[in-house]
Amino acid sequence: MPRRNDAHKTSDARLRRTQQFSQRCGRRGEPPPHIRRQSRFEAVKTLKRRASTPLPYTATFKDHLTNPRNVGELPNPTVVAEETNPVCGDRLRLSLIIKNNQIEVAKYLAYGCPPTLVSGSVLTEMIIGRSASEAANLTSAELIEAVGGLPGRKHHAASLAIEALRACLSSI
Repeated sequence: MPRRNDAHKTSDARLRRTQQFSQRCGRRGEPPPHIRRQSRFEAVKTLKRRASTPLPYTATFKDHLTNPRNVGELPNPTVVAEETNPVCGDRLRLSLIIKNNQIEVAKYLAYGCPPTLVSGSVLTEMIIGRSASEAANLTSAELIEAVGGLPGRKHHAASLAIEALRACLSSI
């Protein structure tokens, strides 16, 4: 009599799981009653509705997302600070060249959600040419306004950028 290989064991286990699932559902091969399947018509309708709803982001946000400004690292920065949001894992590294108490060059590297990337880009544009004391007075609300607004659950991105700026300026 030929021996059965190991692949047959996995198919037996799969068959048992399918049978147990069918017994729990009470119907053959259908999902449990709490899981509702959409018809094709309903699925297409849902996709069209989702595609037609506009994104909650402004033209400024989209512009900075597609064409970020001041991205990268500086070769000889005056100060560098890296901040991380422990909740979502977003990171922003800000490098500044400061001469005569004036921010001449600012660059950033960011890892995280799109609002974090945009906040870094807008922040660097806002602080270049300002004095260190003027930049220290920037708030996350001003940054959110410069971005054109962010959804409430994405305000952490602006706060992360401001924290990185304050960490830079505190180490001068």
